[in-house]
Amino acid sequence: MKIISTSPANNYKTIGEVDVSTREEVEARVQAAQNAKTAWKELGVVARIKLLEPIRDEFAKRTEEIAELISREMGKPITESRSEVDRYTNGELAWFLENGETALADESTLVDDESDHYIRYEPYGVVAAIAPWNFPFGMAIWGIFPNLIAGNTVVFKASEECPLTGKLIEDIIKNHNLPEGVFSEVYGAGDVGKQLVEGDIDLIWFTGSTKTGKSLYKTAADKFIKVVLEMGGSNPCVVFDDVDVSEIAPVIFSGRFQNCGQVCSSLKRLIVHESVADDLIKELTKLLETKTIGDPLREDTDFSSLVAKRQQILIQEQLDDALGKGATIAAQKDIPKDLEGAFFAPALLTNVSKDMRVWREEVFGPIFPAVTFRTEEEAVQLANDTPYGLGARVISGDKHRAMRVASKIDAGSISINLEARFAPQDPFGGFKNSGMGRERGIHGLRELCQIKVIHSRQDSITV
Repeated sequence: MKIISTSPANNYKTIGEVDVSTREEVEARVQAAQNAKTAWKELGVVARIKLLEPIRDEFAKRTEEIAELISREMGKPITESRSEVDRYTNGELAWFLENGETALADESTLVDDESDHYIRYEPYGVVAAIAPWNFPFGMAIWGIFPNLIAGNTVVFKASEECPLTGKLIEDIIKNHNLPEGVFSEVYGAGDVGKQLVEGDIDLIWFTGSTKTGKSLYKTAADKFIKVVLEMGGSNPCVVFDDVDVSEIAPVIFSGRFQNCGQVCSSLKRLIVHESVADDLIKELTKLLETKTIGDPLREDTDFSSLVAKRQQILIQEQLDDALGKGATIAAQKDIPKDLEGAFFAPALLTNVSKDMRVWREEVFGPIFPAVTFRTEEEAVQLANDTPYGLGARVISGDKHRAMRVASKIDAGSISINLEARFAPQDPFGGFKNSGMGRERGIHGLRELCQIKVIHSRQDSITV
């Protein structure tokens, strides 16, 4: 059986194919990972990093090849695809490699004249790592390399929407002769992922939808193993009345519409003070009118297609629900007639109410619903009126107010005023239905380890 990769921005033209992993192949890769885990752990973090550094270098050399494949498989504009590869190679992966030794070093908790006490960070073993399609390179980096640095062996499943990107990542990693079984990939849809997590594994690392993440959590509970889950988000952007709307509009616009709105941590609900709402919508409309919808491989393309037909259908259903309940399209960019595929016209929505799907659900596409508020307390209530808690943004000329509101929002990452800059050392994850555990930074590396405490009396040591 094959996974056929098609181009959603080129009328679903076939790009290539990858063999779906059989049950026997999944089992064999998991068993090989089990066989390799002890030696990989005992190799030590310094030696593991030394083996992984040349892989980072090859990713950097092949940036354009990887970026073009991402754009062809999922419709991401080429400028954003290049940025993805560069950020996750020279930013995220470089940080993991440069700081892994420090993050995972033994940590003393007590030293006195009588005894030594210290923490050791040890790997869990075999990790089933499952990544989404919206950042097919970046999320692979997050799922694979921190685990390998921590001493876990990895069986990785790329999204079925981007199998060729996953295969290219596998080919590059395997160019560098890691020990047998330390890293492998499997290919397929949810059924293959299910086979993988039901196998003889020790930890599940997952980024994707809340629905799938909850299912994996149940599987992990039955197996009594740990999970690290980064799931959906419906991030609020709270804008107060003491702002320059022309200054903040570009920040808000990019925060919503990057990757055609297909970003878990993007802004998905605009909560704006009633006195500046009309002006802000006008500024966002002006920006929308300047953007180009087109071929993802063109340098001047700002918006291209969604990842697949099914995503296009879902976003249209959410929009239709809102319009049927009284929402108004304040602005919408028309799709050029010569484009065929999973394109969706980006839209700004006003007159939004809390019974609409665009408010209650995660909208993983280029729709931006806006509501207004009068008081700070109302703004906080609206921001927290969601089952998600991945991130948020607060924009105000009063930094003390912005910090006060940020402290009341239930979310894992909150940006104040300026463009969000997620640094590799910052732990990333969510509250509520947005997940559990943290990725990135020292906290993210240690999340992939078990803690062992070793203590001994000084006089018990003999030479």
